[in-house]
Amino acid sequence: MAKTKEELLNILDQFTLAEKVVSAEPFGNGHINDTLKVTNEKGEIKYVLQRINHLIFTNVDMLQSNINTVTTHIREKLEAKGENDIDRKVLTFLPTKDGKPYYFDGDSYWRVCLFIPNSKSYEEVTPELSYEAGKAFGDFQSMLSDLPEGSLGETIPNFHNMEFRLQQFHDAVKANAAGRLEEVKDLIEEVEKRAEAMCIQERLYREGKLQKRTNHCDTKVNNMMFDADTDKVLCVIDLDTVMPGFVLSDIGDFIRTGANTGAEDDENLDNVNVNMNIFKAYTRGYMETAKAFLSPLEISLLPYGGRLLTYMQTIRFLTDYINGDTYYKIHSPKHNLIRTKAQFKLLQSLEEHAEEMDGFMKEWL
Repeated sequence: MAKTKEELLNILDQFTLAEKVVSAEPFGNGHINDTLKVTNEKGEIKYVLQRINHLIFTNVDMLQSNINTVTTHIREKLEAKGENDIDRKVLTFLPTKDGKPYYFDGDSYWRVCLFIPNSKSYEEVTPELSYEAGKAFGDFQSMLSDLPEGSLGETIPNFHNMEFRLQQFHDAVKANAAGRLEEVKDLIEEVEKRAEAMCIQERLYREGKLQKRTNHCDTKVNNMMFDADTDKVLCVIDLDTVMPGFVLSDIGDFIRTGANTGAEDDENLDNVNVNMNIFKAYTRGYMETAKAFLSPLEISLLPYGGRLLTYMQTIRFLTDYINGDTYYKIHSPKHNLIRTKAQFKLLQSLEEHAEEMDGFMKEWL
């Protein structure tokens, strides 16, 4: 439901803002929450107002508690290192006038954070930006690596749980709700062929060989802010999916998205391959800041994370297609099938480069 200017200003008035604001207008291109830039009387952007998508993040209290835990912990680490300009290096969320981390207007949940001045973000992925992104996400995980287990909840339960995604897939195949099984039987066979090998992290966790870490779970170049003058990363943003998981998730998701030479829904599969320069640049940056807290097993499995997350997304698109397109927004009747085929092509490319990628990790073992 769209809000009028007056309604938005009334929502902002519920928060402890340091100065008068006069407008709130759409900002950025996020796909989940509604984000608005908030300006003062001089036209300067001072705050960011967000409407939380509580259909996806159903437990808003847990969501905001996670974010508070993470930002507080990072702030303490930055202070201990003697960093300056800390408000530009970690997000700062403002409480409401009655001390709550969000405001509920009877329809939607809202939150406000400080705008980071003299900053910018990027959408394109280059080796140079990938290196900076790797350093930033590695540093982010490193600062949070000593958070005690149980400090954070799962804002989207089983988000990167491969066994859970396979169960959803098997349920979809069994139900055949849209009558599409015959059309995708070859893809189903390819998925099943890899199923056991793609559940390594859950098995290793049960055996006590792999531990859960604090992950960002949406590792894209546009989820960090860069200093407008130096082009260095200031801070990681978009903290809604920060939760416990395996480190393979974060490097894997960047490889899946940033190192793909094609589009996620590319119909020309010749376009879809892994960009090894992007993979190597991101990994070098990541290992610079993350190596200290990673186990040798985690380091050796990092390239596998790319195959794992790509396989997982192949399954998710295929599951939705079999179910009749009930989860992802589609732009054509075959959109989820096109996405499935593009992801599977990327997976095949990653498999072809697996030996080279595994060999690249030996530098840190």
